[in-house]
Amino acid sequence: MREIRLKKGYSQERLANEAGLPPSQISRIETGVINTSLSHTCLIARILKVKPKELMDFEVD
Repeated sequence: MREIRLKKGYSQERLANEAGLPPSQISRIETGVINTSLSHTCLIARILKVKPKELMDFEVD
């Protein structure tokens, strides 16, 4: 999600504000500290103008 967010020119704070979420939650989602709900994933995808599956396409170390 971080990579897409940055490519789209969004800061964590801007994305959080547009999604109605605390900026700390965006940070925790990006770092894998928390898993987010499908509804939040879809909301963030809509804001970033990508498909939800693009936000979930990552590799685990």
